[in-house]
Amino acid sequence: MIIRVIIFLILNFGSLAISGYFTGDGVPSDWYQTINKAPWTPPGWAFGAAWATIMICFSFYMAMLWQNKKQKSHILSLFIIQWILNISWSPVFFYYHEVLAGLIIITSLTIVIGIFIYRFRFQMKYKSVFLLPYFLWLLIATSLNGYILLYN
Repeated sequence: MIIRVIIFLILNFGSLAISGYFTGDGVPSDWYQTINKAPWTPPGWAFGAAWATIMICFSFYMAMLWQNKKQKSHILSLFIIQWILNISWSPVFFYYHEVLAGLIIITSLTIVIGIFIYRFRFQMKYKSVFLLPYFLWLLIATSLNGYILLYN
């Protein structure tokens, strides 16, 4: 179990690192600083804390879920889709300033995490709580992205 957790920690934090590398200036950029943001936009420090918590919880969830021998290909497919979407959003939104494409990506990512919760709810039972930080943060992030699309 420990080895699986470490592997998923590397994969998940690796996705954040790759995303950050292709994001450009991101939050401190002139573009982001001057756009109209939602009143409920969290302070900048909250994003790092949230993503660290999310990726730790998601890594434990995936390590526990990976024990399912019958559905490995389904689990792997969902994980890869999640991984690609997670990496894609930041550069699309922050570097290319494609707010609509960002909204499509983050909405898709929210749906994929929702599928994890729904599809494996009986197998994972109370362990599904490990996905709640990810799902709730994505709901907030999707609303922030949507607000920026509507009001800019």
